[in-house]
Amino acid sequence: MENKIIGQKLKELRQSIKLSQAKLCSINGHMAQSSLNRYERGDNDVPNDILLWYADYFDVSLDYIFGRTDKPQGKLYDYNPKAFDDEKMQQFVEMCFDPKSPANAKLKGMIIQLLKNNN
Repeated sequence: MENKIIGQKLKELRQSIKLSQAKLCSINGHMAQSSLNRYERGDNDVPNDILLWYADYFDVSLDYIFGRTDKPQGKLYDYNPKAFDDEKMQQFVEMCFDPKSPANAKLKGMIIQLLKNNN
């Protein structure tokens, strides 16, 4: 099933700019027309380097090529991982600075405040 979806997307991309299989293979320079024909029919797995080339050449995401989204730019995630909770981060910052140094105390305070503001 996955090969059929990918093959259909590859064919749609090629046809969207009115290129023949032969012409697209000529542009790519490393793909035989017979291979492209099998990819588009879903008969063969498409090698990763060909998938990446399609994504770059047609300026689309791999999510789009794999049929995971209908948006050519792909699924856009608001990825904001929280590596440490506030308490652990503060403990880490405390550990990094010499408690006897007034300059370090000031810098440590500024870093802790920045971390609080970003969360």
